Amino acid sequence: MSFFRSGSRRRFLHTCGVLCASLLAGFPAAAGPLADAAKVAEEKAAAGDVISAYETIAEATADFSMALPLTVKKAVFVAGKPTAYGAYDERSNSVFKAGEPLVTYVELLGLDWKPVEGGKRQSNFTVDLAITDTSGQTLASQENFGNFTFTGFVRNQEIFTHLTLDVTGADPGDYVLRYTIKDTVGSNTATVEQPFTLAAQ
Repeated sequence: MSFFRSGSRRRFLHTCGVLCASLLAGFPAAAGPLADAAKVAEEKAAAGDVISAYETIAEATADFSMALPLTVKKAVFVAGKPTAYGAYDERSNSVFKAGEPLVTYVELLGLDWKPVEGGKRQSNFTVDLAITDTSGQTLASQENFGNFTFTGFVRNQEIFTHLTLDVTGADPGDYVLRYTIKDTVGSNTATVEQPFTLAAQ
């Protein structure tokens, strides 16, 4: 991890400098912990302490994220199961054939984390769903449609999941799928809506 090819250390320092600058952009002079951490990380990187520099930024980013409101960063219909964070095939439209599942890829920001056994951290969120018509009338709903727990030694900021909904038997027409995400650690809620159409056979 700490070995460099020729020129790679210089590239890392440049990258760290760009990252720190982007974090600091728009902050006043007394910007607070996030800007302070960026400055410390730059100093560590310049001194060759690459791992510590990265960990300093990662911890500061995790602290900053926990101070944000729970937010759905991305929610898109996808073709098939995503393989990793940011690794998915977005559908070109939201028109589904009869019997075709609705698969939604979701990224979240602002989850809270709590300490658990073994020095690890844990986050948890549940998902409620509702399907409405275009006028807003609820046609179907389910609480705790999904329940997701993430546990590890770091507060991972690349949190994603996929939600698969079977609407077999529903009439053709236009609908709205609404997912309500509840952070059970921080007691925060975020909602996302996805219009979709079920095509006639």
